[in-house]
Amino acid sequence: MSKNPLINAFAAACYIVLIASVMFWGTKMAPKSDTFLAPIAVISLFTLSAAVMGYLFCYTPLMMYFDGKKKQAVTLFLQTVLVFGVFTAVALGLLFSGARI
Repeated sequence: MSKNPLINAFAAACYIVLIASVMFWGTKMAPKSDTFLAPIAVISLFTLSAAVMGYLFCYTPLMMYFDGKKKQAVTLFLQTVLVFGVFTAVALGLLFSGARI
């Protein structure tokens, strides 16, 4: 990914917005039938999301760490988590304030 924690956290937030949008609108458009495919889809989405987030948060810091830039790697990872934490706090603040988006 990037060595910029803002870009990494923003990419993670965009991925979440995309997935949440698909889930929100998909449940409104999908037929209401219980099938064996629903749990398969949910577990597959969870696995895909774990892989995407692992890449966005960990790939560059791990490459930097293995290249001997241990301090910079840890700093990048922590800064990315901190910026993503701000995104999360804003989303929770909007949710609990009753904002309708």
